[in-house]
This record gives sequence, structure tokens and C-alpha cells, in this order.
Amino acid sequence: MQRDPRAFLWDAREAALAIESFTRGLDAATYLANEMAQSAVERKFEIIGESLNQLTRLDASLAARIPDLAQIVAFRNQLIHGYATVNVSTVWNITQTALPQLRIAVQTLLDELT
Repeated sequence: MQRDPRAFLWDAREAALAIESFTRGLDAATYLANEMAQSAVERKFEIIGESLNQLTRLDASLAARIPDLAQIVAFRNQLIHGYATVNVSTVWNITQTALPQLRIAVQTLLDELT
């Protein structure tokens, strides 16, 4: 049974919201010292990357409307397969700079589809 594209967008949005919740009130130093927060954030980024990768397979034209999609999927792959070389500061920076725009892009697509 094929999933509705909205399900993948919903998964990505919910993971992004979770990351924002996990990091709310933290600064870079606190995040870098908190292994549990790092693990939670990385897991949610894995979900974002996988859900958007699945969306690409289901509806490539819809997925193409997400900015930096290839980099998002590559980041997921790095987190999963290159976990030993993940730079925690890079994850923090992506959380602070790229995640808000991604969440807005995903929400915009969800709004259009509902």
C-alpha cells in the first residue's frame, strides 16, 4: 500500500518540531555538553532525511519543492553511515540556521495539500 505524500511531510514536520523543542533554551556550549540532546536531535534529523527521501520516491515533483533536498538526504546518510565522523558543532549550526526554513517549507506544502 502506497503512503500519502502528506504522511512523509507530516513526519518531517513533527521531527523538526521535536528538534526545536529539544534545543529550546540551549546554547551551543550546553548542546555540545549534552550527549542525550545530541542523540535525540540526530535521530530526528535521520527521520527528516528518510521521510523526505521516501517522498522523493513517491512524488519527485513535490519533493523537489523542498530547498536543499539533496543535502538533507545526504546529511541523513552521514548521520547514519558516517556517525563516527559527525561534527556536533555542525549539527548544532544546522539546527539553528537551516531547520527553521525547512520546517516552514514543509508546513507550506502540507498547508497546500490539505
